[in-house]
Amino acid sequence: MSSPGTTPSYARDLARVEAANASGRIPVVFIHGLWLLPTSWDRWAAVFEEAGFAPVTPGWPDDPETVEEANAHPEVFAGKSVGQVADHFCDLIGKLDRKPVVIGHSFGGLITQITAGRGLSRASVAIDPAPFRGVLPLPLSSLRAASAVLGNPANYHRAVPLTYEQFRYSFANAVGEEEARALYDTFAVPAPGEPLFQAAAANVNPWTEAKVDTTSAGRGPLLIVSGEKDHTVPWAIANASYKKQAHNAHALTEITELPGRGHSLTIDHGWREVADTALTFVRRFADPAS
Repeated sequence: MSSPGTTPSYARDLARVEAANASGRIPVVFIHGLWLLPTSWDRWAAVFEEAGFAPVTPGWPDDPETVEEANAHPEVFAGKSVGQVADHFCDLIGKLDRKPVVIGHSFGGLITQITAGRGLSRASVAIDPAPFRGVLPLPLSSLRAASAVLGNPANYHRAVPLTYEQFRYSFANAVGEEEARALYDTFAVPAPGEPLFQAAAANVNPWTEAKVDTTSAGRGPLLIVSGEKDHTVPWAIANASYKKQAHNAHALTEITELPGRGHSLTIDHGWREVADTALTFVRRFADPAS
């Protein structure tokens, strides 16, 4: 197996970091979640670039460049743990000349909170973030959404694709049938099973990698965004994450719920509302002109 520094995906990510450094602007690092690729952030990156920031859209380790390539070679996603992915993003963030804003969705929202807890971001936005140790609610909709992976223990070491029906329930329940099908065809890729098993066991495993330093003095301001109709990370989970983070005495913590939105809120027809919500928060703490 090649080391991360020699893989094509790492080289692409490093080029994105170097471009942000060359711009002299404040970077905004976008972290995608399971079953998506960095290209799911392309429209967001354009919005933040227009606002004066330097967008950086790295992948998880070994991410293929396209959805077509990802679906042709699902095996590349297998064996990625929360700790490995978090360290990968922290390594890339450490190569930025300026402290970035970090924005993540789903498991990317969990990684966003991990990087914030390590003091690596000037402001963070976690959108429908996956739960971490200490977040206790287990809504039935979340269990059903996760059953595509957790239903078979052998999936721990596998890459697992979603069927359209599974994607429809866990991501695209708040949009129409035609849009749901288009989102599935455009964005859905396989994902490693291990992070879901790690999150599911986080509260019974004191050594879990799915943990966040919520009291770090260097955490920075944090916004948690929740979609009202999200099946995968419903309000109960997002709000429990917020309550854990709100104990931080050193930094602002906020939460907002977007009406009528499901887990596909970063990629569906209403993505711009979510992007603008994040941008409004970020601008309070990061001046692109500085």
